[in-house]
Amino acid sequence: MEYVMRTSGLCKYYENFKALNGLSMNVPKGAIYGFVGRNGAGKTTLIRLLCGLQLPTQGELELYGIKNSDKAISKARERMGAVVESPSLFPEMTAEENLKYQYRLLGMPDYNGIAELLKLVGLENTGKKKTKNFSLGMRQRLGIAIALCGDPDLLVLDEPINGLDPQGIIEVRELILKLNREKKITIIISSHILDELAKLATHYGFIDNGRIVQEMSAHELESSCRKSLRVTVSSTAALARVLDGLKMEYTVISDTEADIFARPNISQLVFALAEEKCQLISCTEREETLEGFFISLVGGGSNE
Repeated sequence: MEYVMRTSGLCKYYENFKALNGLSMNVPKGAIYGFVGRNGAGKTTLIRLLCGLQLPTQGELELYGIKNSDKAISKARERMGAVVESPSLFPEMTAEENLKYQYRLLGMPDYNGIAELLKLVGLENTGKKKTKNFSLGMRQRLGIAIALCGDPDLLVLDEPINGLDPQGIIEVRELILKLNREKKITIIISSHILDELAKLATHYGFIDNGRIVQEMSAHELESSCRKSLRVTVSSTAALARVLDGLKMEYTVISDTEADIFARPNISQLVFALAEEKCQLISCTEREETLEGFFISLVGGGSNE
């Protein structure tokens, strides 16, 4: 498999604080890579190192096979666009003027691609409207357009839907999918809004306390997010005795609720519970969410 970005044992220390602590990750070419972690887990630090805004304390980072210790890494970074934390826009300028400024910064010879970029991100009709009057979603899409000015192969987005309203989320999601599918751009998305990320990502890296705890494809994640049967009974103590006897995996949620990770014969289960003087009140099929899987990996605490 060809990788656009790889890290090995990457560390970033700030005095006694270890923002990254031996992080190793692999981003396949053509992927939408969901970089998942709680606030403070190290997501933004990794993105800053990737963009060259900071230097690692130790370990290696590779872009297109070029190591961060190689002088050619600067050239490799020219193939990358990024929106880190929030878009850097000139509020008194129009969308077109912001893009022209970025073109000049990059030393691009003319403005021929700007109209196409504005159309790509859905801002072709904003005319003379200043960006200070844009909605948050419009500003986010303009930030992505600015990141695309150098025609990158890799796009890095730090919390791109944070704070957006439902319409803004849909617009940014559709744009990300279009860039990946039509423009063949590899995209790394840092996010803690996991249900939305699940609609986009083809691969995942789960980060906790500055290191990757697991990497997997969307297909592997789907297989790992187990289906269960949520049952309500008169006594989960009695249910536990029955399920132990049937050798079925389960998790007790309360005195009356439990999840069974199997597909039991309901008639057999009702009969066995009746022998324990326990009633089956209801049962519902459930599927573990991305959020549930993440919590099972790293626990329910906080990094802050």
